[in-house]
Amino acid sequence: QVQLVESGGGLVQAGGSLRLSCATSRSIFSINAMGWYRQAPGKQRELVAGITSGGNTGYADSVKGRFTISRNNAKNTLYLQMNSLKSEDTAVYYCNARELSDEYWGQGTQVTVSS
Repeated sequence: QVQLVESGGGLVQAGGSLRLSCATSRSIFSINAMGWYRQAPGKQRELVAGITSGGNTGYADSVKGRFTISRNNAKNTLYLQMNSLKSEDTAVYYCNARELSDEYWGQGTQVTVSS
């Protein structure tokens, strides 16, 4: 079991930046993959960015070049640096972790980008 707690969301103007954090309840060293998802009102949840235990990363086309995912195994924390934010980035952002056949989700943090 692992518990995930997101923080760092808020209201920001278009063009601004935010850094989301996902604190975990135990070591993430053995977690195969972690990622950030988002869900806007009336839309399905979508993968924003992912990172493997080996440090390989992947991004949705809509955020490439603007968002950066990283993990600090020593601090048991996952991050999402979001730059050049756009109004279409407004959503609830969720942290996700996958370990073998188990999957865990955080409670989400709201990001609102005003134009």
